[in-house]
Amino acid sequence: MTGAASPLRGRQREAARNDGVILAAARDVFLEDPKAPISAVAERAGVGISALYRRYAGKEELLRTLCHDGLKAFIQAAQDADEMNEGWDALTTFLREVVDADVHSLTVHLAGTFTSTPEMVQDAVRSNELVARLVDRAHAGGRLRPDVVVTDIGIVLEACAAIRLPDKERTVELRRRYLALTIDGMDRDDADALPGPPPAPGEMNWRWARSRQGQSS
Repeated sequence: MTGAASPLRGRQREAARNDGVILAAARDVFLEDPKAPISAVAERAGVGISALYRRYAGKEELLRTLCHDGLKAFIQAAQDADEMNEGWDALTTFLREVVDADVHSLTVHLAGTFTSTPEMVQDAVRSNELVARLVDRAHAGGRLRPDVVVTDIGIVLEACAAIRLPDKERTVELRRRYLALTIDGMDRDDADALPGPPPAPGEMNWRWARSRQGQSS
């Protein structure tokens, strides 16, 4: 019985490895071109198209998986940061971790390219609640400038994600540089008021309305 179980575990490990390769390839392909066909993912991953379809019914399911995985990573980073004692440290640690994880590149490039599931919507609400808590804690500690609101945080993260060069290491350096500048600007309670009101709750959600133009399978 013991000998019969090992091949199954080996197949499971191989399947998990292949899935990781496919998701990594899909991330690269769709960040370069959200309209790329799913066959480009198989080619980048070095697997047959049939192997890809055994795991994902089509491009939309693959896009959903990528974005939901990113959302889960975002939530985990927020939960981990919230365990820190000092509110300012919690917020800034969260920002640095999310920028390094490059979660928001998926939002910038893939919003509106698939239909979200109810679970994704629930997790999106949860992520907003967690960030709101981090912002509230940073305000309570007196470090975060009073006119910063939770919707500002998402825009800051998207702005960092918009920095993308062919050199990945240089991309990381520049993202960290401009996040540091942003954090420095947020750490001021006596600054002049920011121009214009912040984004209203839900104001940026229009991007997630499914667009059927340019969808490829």
